[in-house]
Amino acid sequence: MKFYKIMAAVVRNDYKKEGEEHHNYSRTERNHIAFAGDDISRVGDDEFFFLVEFPDEVMTIGIICKNRYFSRQKLLDWVNVLGFDIDNVMEKETTFRELAAMLSFADENNFIGSDREVLEEYGLDRADCQIGRSVDCYENLLDGPKSEKTVMKEAERLFAKETLNPEIGRIYAGRKGRGMAGHPVHYMVLCDDYDTRREIYKTILHALYSNDRIMNLRYIYFDVNAGDELSVKNLESVYGSVVGGAAVIRYTGTESEESDYAGGERLAIEKLCTVIKEYSNEVLTIICFPRECTKSKAIFLERLPDIGFVEVEEELLRGERTKNYLKMLAKEAGARADRKLYEKVSLEKQYLPTELKKIFHRWYSRKMRETVYPQYAHIKETGYEAAKNQPKGSAYQELDSMIGLKEAKAVIKRATSFFKARKLFAEKGMKEEHPSMHMVFSGNPGTAKTSTARLFAEIMREEGILSRGHLLEVGRSDLVGKFVGWTAKIVRQKFKEAEGGVLFIDEAYSLVDDRNGSYGDEAINTIVQEMENHRENVVVIFAGYPDKMQEFLDKNPGLRSRIAFHVPFADYSDDELCDIARFLARKKGLTLTEDACERLRMVFTTERRKPDFGNGRIVRNVLEKAQMVQAERLMAMDYDSVTKEDITTITGADIELPEAPKSQRKALGFSVA
Repeated sequence: MKFYKIMAAVVRNDYKKEGEEHHNYSRTERNHIAFAGDDISRVGDDEFFFLVEFPDEVMTIGIICKNRYFSRQKLLDWVNVLGFDIDNVMEKETTFRELAAMLSFADENNFIGSDREVLEEYGLDRADCQIGRSVDCYENLLDGPKSEKTVMKEAERLFAKETLNPEIGRIYAGRKGRGMAGHPVHYMVLCDDYDTRREIYKTILHALYSNDRIMNLRYIYFDVNAGDELSVKNLESVYGSVVGGAAVIRYTGTESEESDYAGGERLAIEKLCTVIKEYSNEVLTIICFPRECTKSKAIFLERLPDIGFVEVEEELLRGERTKNYLKMLAKEAGARADRKLYEKVSLEKQYLPTELKKIFHRWYSRKMRETVYPQYAHIKETGYEAAKNQPKGSAYQELDSMIGLKEAKAVIKRATSFFKARKLFAEKGMKEEHPSMHMVFSGNPGTAKTSTARLFAEIMREEGILSRGHLLEVGRSDLVGKFVGWTAKIVRQKFKEAEGGVLFIDEAYSLVDDRNGSYGDEAINTIVQEMENHRENVVVIFAGYPDKMQEFLDKNPGLRSRIAFHVPFADYSDDELCDIARFLARKKGLTLTEDACERLRMVFTTERRKPDFGNGRIVRNVLEKAQMVQAERLMAMDYDSVTKEDITTITGADIELPEAPKSQRKALGFSVA
């Protein structure tokens, strides 16, 4: 569906009074003009023409068109019925919001019956709505058709050559038209940088429009985060308004299986997939992800098995490509790249374009002060003082606000300071070597090892130590192949995926437990080798039970020598478990009474003695059971007597006490100061 705004010079005939240069039309005459237009254009037709305004010399016309192009002859016939001819016609495809404004103006001028009825007739009455709570939909217009040469030139600077350029070639190689509606493929764009991601999907859309694969210059886009509550009905309305065009979903998921958003994320993806599938032949969809959102991407693919997706991925740059990218940035800024700029990067290291942009902007800022405007050379950067201070990024604040984890927080702060010092004082003469950054997280289940690893990765990114700061979580099944020779290749691939971030190997000892001489040994040997090869851009974290992790490291001295930090995760105390319960209850919109907290303490005291005690996980389970008991209690009450306070309050009666365990487990754990 396309929307047009037409402006044309009016050539009067029937309505011009002889000898008059201008004519101001009465309300009766203006109504006649509107009704006369209904002889050609009727609401509900594939093409609906309506008069927006008609001051004297210039006529403004709006068009709703279900086809690729509107009929110029029908437009001329429609204007002629009004009693005019038009000349110097200027047309432009426009946005829905401008269409709605034109309809409203036409309604005020009595040129149409009701703007609301027109929108409802074309299914556009909800096209400008939120698609979910706090999820707005936006629209934009492409510049127009472009040649393959122009699009290829624009694509060259995006550094997604391996995946983007071949697809552009396929688009321009296809035949135009062919009389079949639909899309052979849709797209997934994997990119961390906001500007690069936007340029990639606009490049794809320009190529598609130029080859008649989409018929609209207009496309819609919206940002969806993990856990957003979406409305399928509103999504359908928004998609319906862009039939013949494209929708861009800029998705930010969560890779945590234990996250409170995990269930909500899957539900949000399912709703999106329902609408994508429904409109797959009418609306082209481009889904954008940060590179680390592999699990979210997998859910989309699982829910859309019958739709083909072309994946376009931003590339990591190395060697001469790194220098060429910096040279390009300098040229665009009107500067000349020099030795000082190239010294900021290592040709052996891989960089994302986002990371190189930060390096370039810092160099450019210094060059402006020291060379172009030397009178400001004495002004020092604020980075040094900021770097000396405690990390203040959002990830660090989130880690600091987590309950317990005293030892873990202290070690992570020490590790962050160590890595920052190497980078910060390099210019002061400190050798900027790349020490081992690998770690062991030892603790029992439910002690927030995975969540802490994810926050640590983000902290390292915020502090400029890691380029991407994502977490790639793997286990034995993700690393060990089924046949000889497969395992090493799989492990090397996982390290490649983890570049610029953290590779989190959960229950690492399962690789070799009771499997001497098995494929697990091949995995360990390859991991040790890759840890050394990627010491500059990958942090490996081995995680698991304290006693088993100790045995695992004792059996692998080569691995132990590459571990820089041991991070212990102690079991939560009763007080900490109660604090966690209050925190989770608040997130659920619930309040715990004092007697509920006392009974929770009794539950935790008992549970902590059990051999399968799950630490933080037990809190979630107890609260979920309490909500079930609360629901049963509320159902037994008189409906009219139930208040909001009753619904949002967990009382002591809702907390079930467990049976005492028959035996007490032994304490496990080790800690390296």
